[in-house]
Amino acid sequence: MVFDSARFDLQPYAGVPWERYVRRTFCSWEHLNWRSLLVQRFEHVPVAEEVRLPGTADLHLVLPVSGRAETAAGAPWVPGRLQLGIPHRPALRRYRGGASMRSVQIHVPRDTVDTVAAELGGAVDFDAVAASLATGDALLEEAVRTLGFPGEAGELYAESAAAFLTTHLLTRHGQRRAGRTPAREDARVRTAVALMRERLAEPVTLADLAAEVHLSVFHLVRVFKETTGETPHRFLTRLRIEEAKRLLRTTDLALDRIAARCGFAGPGPLSAAFLRHTGTRPSAYRNS
Repeated sequence: MVFDSARFDLQPYAGVPWERYVRRTFCSWEHLNWRSLLVQRFEHVPVAEEVRLPGTADLHLVLPVSGRAETAAGAPWVPGRLQLGIPHRPALRRYRGGASMRSVQIHVPRDTVDTVAAELGGAVDFDAVAASLATGDALLEEAVRTLGFPGEAGELYAESAAAFLTTHLLTRHGQRRAGRTPAREDARVRTAVALMRERLAEPVTLADLAAEVHLSVFHLVRVFKETTGETPHRFLTRLRIEEAKRLLRTTDLALDRIAARCGFAGPGPLSAAFLRHTGTRPSAYRNS
């Protein structure tokens, strides 16, 4: 299924003075003539006082790939943390960060989203999808990263990728499980996860997380496991291992520096946790 430009936002945020905030370095519409998927790469200015984004019907995924920034509202800009823009909902962005802020951003046509949603059996609660996605999805993050550098892939690749992204997102994050915690408690889990990500290199205790979301430690563990399927400790360890994997892939940092950045006491504890979670040692992972 191929979509024409009249039904797809070729310029999803027309009217926004983008030249003040970003430099676009890749556009799948212009460079590959795709029509089923819009993939763009951006370099961002380090400080933006007020960026008003109008709502767009498309499904908008944003993956920061470098740089860090604190935002006035919403999740901080952290490499590898995938974000979902809620369709039709305007947004205001303010942030202050460092140099080298780059992102891969994907727009999936609303026709694709509606077709997949219908096949899966109904309407989509995008707030619930965004809440679930905020807890992490390594597969989707890697897929978006790969699509940001697609080589010479043609329209069939774009169409298949759009269908996969939408199907995975709605199946993994849009299906409401029986007995799922209320939206308020999901929000508290999102806050706990955000704190974990922000303090990845620091000691974080259950008491810290519970105090942040105004729950008892016992209640936090129960709600967190119901929402994510994991205990807070295991979830935090997985986040740290994912960051260690990223640093092993993309930098030449020594293992002791990677351990410090990921909240481990030293190379030994990092290696032990890495082996336990991945089945291989950091050195073997880096060499592979």
